[in-house]
Amino acid sequence: VQLQASGGGLVQAGGSLRLSCAAAKRTFSSYTMAWFRQAPGKEREFVAAISWSGGITDYADSVKGQFTISRDNAKNTVSLQMINLRPEDTAVYYCAASDKSAAWGRSPTVYDYWGLGTLVTVSS
Repeated sequence: VQLQASGGGLVQAGGSLRLSCAAAKRTFSSYTMAWFRQAPGKEREFVAAISWSGGITDYADSVKGQFTISRDNAKNTVSLQMINLRPEDTAVYYCAASDKSAAWGRSPTVYDYWGLGTLVTVSS
């Protein structure tokens, strides 16, 4: 599965960005999807996940109420709407996918496929 993330950029603190991830796979609608991020000098961390139907979502405590994950199975895309961005949100954001049934979780090991990432920089 090829994943292509886009939408990153430079934004001032308090601003918003919407990341998108497109999957080149017709079976996308059966995948669990997630976003992770990795800040400079830090480990990759879980941000949000969404079930194949979109009916179940999970967020890291640090982004609850600030980020919203969604998906459009007709367009093979998953999005991450980010508002009230803070300098500590600066990171490379990666979308990830799992095609295993019942896959779910916050560990990177749950996900089999990864996009290249898109850089989000939040200036103070």
